[in-house]
Amino acid sequence: MESTRHILTSFESALDNLRQDVLLMSSLAIRSLENAKAGLLERDEDKCNTVIADDGEIDDLEIRVDSEGIEIMLRFHPFASDLRNVIAAMKTSVNLERAADQCVGIARRVRKLLLHEQIPETLRIEPIFQMAASLFHDAIQAYAESDIELASTIKARDKELDVLNREFADALTDLMPQNAGHIRAFIELIFIARSLERIGDQAKNIAEDTIYAVTVKDVRHTLKS
Repeated sequence: MESTRHILTSFESALDNLRQDVLLMSSLAIRSLENAKAGLLERDEDKCNTVIADDGEIDDLEIRVDSEGIEIMLRFHPFASDLRNVIAAMKTSVNLERAADQCVGIARRVRKLLLHEQIPETLRIEPIFQMAASLFHDAIQAYAESDIELASTIKARDKELDVLNREFADALTDLMPQNAGHIRAFIELIFIARSLERIGDQAKNIAEDTIYAVTVKDVRHTLKS
C-alpha cells in the first residue's frame, strides 16, 4: 500500500508541476499582451521591448512543458482523464507560445509606428485589444479551473472578434484614398488587429482542449455559436 501511494504521489506531483509551468506561461503571455497594448496606446517603446525580451522565457517554458509531458507519459503511463490532462497541458502550452509570438509581432509593428506621429485611428483598435484580452484571459481561467461553462463561451465570442477585426480593416482601407500619408500606419494597424484576431483563435483552441480534457467531447468542428 505504501509503495502504491508513493507512486501515485509522484505522479500527482509531476502533473502539478506540469500545470504550474503552463500557468506560468499563461501569466507571461497575458503580460505580453498587456504590454503590447500599452506600447501602442501609451506610445511606450520600453513596453514593446519587454514583450520581445519575455518571448525567450515563454519559448523555454514551452520546451520544458513538452519535455515534462513526455516524461510523465513514459514514466507513469497515464490513461483516461489523467492522459487527457497531460495532453491538454501540452497543447495549451503550444497555443500560449503562439499567442506570445503574436504579441511579439504586435510589439515590433508598434515600434515602427512610434517612429511617426500618432494618428487618431489608432484609438479605434482599443476595443479589439480588449476583446482579445478578455477571450485569452477567460480561456486560461477555464483551463486552470476546468470550467466547462466558461470554456463553452469562447467560440462564439471569437466569432465576434473576427467580425470586429474585419470591420476595422474595412474602415481603415476606406480611409486610405483620402489619407495617403497615413497608409503605412493604417497597414501596420490592420496587421496588429489581425494578430489580435489570431490570439482569439489561440484562446478558442485552449477552450476546446479544456472541454475535451474534462468531458471527452471534441467540439472543434461541432460547437455551434
